[in-house]
Amino acid sequence: MASGSAALAVVAVAVAAALLALCGSTEAHAQFGAYNKTCPQAEDIVFKEMTAVLAKSPGLAGSMLRLFSVDCFVEGCEGSILLDSTANNTAEKDSPLNKGLRGYDVIDSIKAKLEAACPGVVSCADVLALAARDSVRITKGPYIPVPTGREDGNRSFAADVAPNTPKPDASITDLVAFFGKFNLTAKDLAVLSGAHTIGKAHCSAFSTRLYNFTASNNISDPTLDANYTATLRGQCAAGDLATLVDLDPSSDTTFDLGYYRGVAASRGLLSTDGALLLNEDTRAYVTRQANATAPAEFFADFTASFINMSKIGVLSHHKGQIRRHCSVVNPLSTSSQAPVTMGAHAAVLLASSFVSIVALALVL
Repeated sequence: MASGSAALAVVAVAVAAALLALCGSTEAHAQFGAYNKTCPQAEDIVFKEMTAVLAKSPGLAGSMLRLFSVDCFVEGCEGSILLDSTANNTAEKDSPLNKGLRGYDVIDSIKAKLEAACPGVVSCADVLALAARDSVRITKGPYIPVPTGREDGNRSFAADVAPNTPKPDASITDLVAFFGKFNLTAKDLAVLSGAHTIGKAHCSAFSTRLYNFTASNNISDPTLDANYTATLRGQCAAGDLATLVDLDPSSDTTFDLGYYRGVAASRGLLSTDGALLLNEDTRAYVTRQANATAPAEFFADFTASFINMSKIGVLSHHKGQIRRHCSVVNPLSTSSQAPVTMGAHAAVLLASSFVSIVALALVL
């Protein structure tokens, strides 16, 4: 994490700008401090639980970020990835493309604590958003003031996953176009890819780069550093689909600039990581962060891009429900009333005061 008042100022300004942008309209789908009155301890409960989880299993930090991003890109940030399949329907979580996702049990455990404290108030979609946010904070990344007040969706179809998931070998053109569908830019792509500074990937996610990159077997991706290829082959034998490998071997449990340094050195683990070097804008961002001496710019950018992603397809105004159990929709007899959210004026006041407290929040 960057030290000194200058670095804190950069993050504070970016965070305040994101807050004010979200607060500018009374039509905002989520509000800051949505549970201030209905469940004031909600965010503290999530943070406490995530702190305990990551102390025991640090690798789950990246898993929570991935789980949240998958949820947002498929039908919006409304918790559909958490729903179980039924006898008549295969849910998103059981799509072959999502077989490597982890962290469902973490969300269920946190939700149980919230239900005990404030029954029927905090949505599963918000639990997931806050858990992902806290995964960044706990691994020494920035504090992200995520808006809350999302409601949970009541549908989840495996068929929705493929059209809303980039292919493992997607070109940079395809990736930029995919992000554009959600009003996210090439910069957002480069910034959010920085989440790969923590977490792991299964060998199956990149094995074709090691063994079957061309029609001839045992040929590796020539854009991947040769020494790194040899190291990866030592970790992932041909046909190994299960072994987990660090996305950022330099500092896999610390949210820092290590990912960008690896990508700039042709050591991006996934094909989509390496693709960032093939676009002028994304390559410039990778290079700038790889050469940076402090993460202040990245932290500020990640805060803004994360908040932008967290707004995708949010349900509110009773268009969704507040699930009692994240893996199943509520029975018809269960109230799905959404919590009362802060008004726009209160949110603006919160934004104006945030700059003065952000330095304290960053070091908690």
